[in-house]
Amino acid sequence: MFTEDQIKDLIDLLYGLDENTKIYMGTDSVRFKKDGRWHAKYASVCVVHMNGANGCRVFTHRSIEPDYDVRKDRPSMRLMNEVMKTCELYVQLAPFIDCYDIELHVDVNTDPIHGSNCVATQAAGYILGVTGVAEDQIKLKPDAFAASFSADHMAHRG
Repeated sequence: MFTEDQIKDLIDLLYGLDENTKIYMGTDSVRFKKDGRWHAKYASVCVVHMNGANGCRVFTHRSIEPDYDVRKDRPSMRLMNEVMKTCELYVQLAPFIDCYDIELHVDVNTDPIHGSNCVATQAAGYILGVTGVAEDQIKLKPDAFAASFSADHMAHRG
């Protein structure tokens, strides 16, 4: 997912930071039509909150893939792709970040009135199964700012 250069930059950044540093990961997507077919632009982010008080650095990966969801109001496949991409990012970076507090943010709403709620249980279960992180390290909306704001901004960006 991240390039070797991005991983090197992340390691170099972390080398000078203390144990108060927190790392947040998340993915968001935006659906669009291209040549008569639906696609999704995915943006995965790793947000490093430096020393807990010195600002953030955001590392980003973007991709565009076909979107096969039939119902726009309940995009379960696209949402689960977001979850899988967040897990993929975590697995890729885990060897370098294991001594920091880490949260995995999922752009899924816990409130049943929202369409993204259709995958809330599956998303949390998938993350637990793939990553083995503690339940309190998984954040869903409204607590998932890395996905809901940072990744959302990157997905909607040019």
